[in-house]
Parts: sequence; C-alpha cells; structure tokens
Amino acid sequence: MNTKTVSEPKTKESQSVRMRYLTITGLFAAMIAIMTAYICHIPVGANNGYIHFGDSLIYLAAALLPTPYALAAAAIGGGLADLMTSPLWAPATIIIKMLITIPFSSQSAKIVTKRNIIATMIAYFISGFCYYEAEALLFGTSVALFASMTGSLIQSGGSAVFFVIFGLALDKIHLKAKLANQMGTHKNGD
Repeated sequence: MNTKTVSEPKTKESQSVRMRYLTITGLFAAMIAIMTAYICHIPVGANNGYIHFGDSLIYLAAALLPTPYALAAAAIGGGLADLMTSPLWAPATIIIKMLITIPFSSQSAKIVTKRNIIATMIAYFISGFCYYEAEALLFGTSVALFASMTGSLIQSGGSAVFFVIFGLALDKIHLKAKLANQMGTHKNGD
C-alpha cells in the first residue's frame, strides 16, 4: 500500500502571489544593497568594517514580508553590499542579516508596532554580538567587544530611527492593507 500523499497542484493564484512576493523580495534586496553600500556608508576601523543605515530596509522587509522572503531579502541585500565594498565580511553578513529579521513580525496591519520597535533593540544585540564574534573569528582578536557594540549601536540605532520614520509614513498611507489586497491576504489590526 502506498502511503505517499500527493500534493495539490499549485493554483495560478498561489503562483501569482508567490511571484509577487519574490518580486518585492528582489526589490528589497536591491534597495538594501544600495542603501548599505553607497548611501550613508561610513568606513570605520582597520578591519574594513563600515557603518550604514541599510538595516532600516531590512527591518521594513521583515515587517512587510513573510519571514522566508524577509530572510532572503536581508541575506541577498546585505551580502551583495559586502561583496561590493568589503567582501571579507560577506559570509558573516549573510548569516547576521538573516538573524536580525527574526524578531520582527509582519502579522500586524501596521509596520510600526510595539513588537517591531522592541525588535529593533533585539536586532542591535544580535548584530553587535555576532559581528564581534565574526571579527574574533576573522582577525583572531576578541578584545574589541566595546568597539563592536558601539559601532552596532550607531548603525542599529540610526536604522531604528529610519525604520520608524519610514514605517510611520508607510502606515499613514496604509501600505500594508494595499499590499494585502494585492496579495489576496488580509492582516489583523494590532
């Protein structure tokens, strides 16, 4: 007796929704890469690191897109930015940028929610600690925790401010409701 289940064929509607999410994910990845690599890109330290506010777009992607798509946008956008500016950091960045999306939620009708504001603080600690560990792995030094956390505070703090500004503006025009209508999904109010 065959116990395998046959999955239902994907409908054109579900394929269309998936394609729309993939398109938005690609757009976010491109915007993240450009914002990270070229806009407000401030080199710091002797290790080819830099401060940027591209994480604000990662936070927006995480608040707008389902988690798998947000993870992809963050990894691709952050990874491309490092490949263009500081390739040594790309492997660590790909992992770290995916990790910082996890605390966010796209389940609310709004972008700026209490949870997503708290998520920016959690992202700071994830980013600071993970880049500290990456630096220790890459350069064999683990004495720069304070420097790593300070750089991450500027980057994550600035990104949090931009995220709230962008998010409030997009909430004012009801972007999530419009996106939900386009996707055929509806979000609950928070």
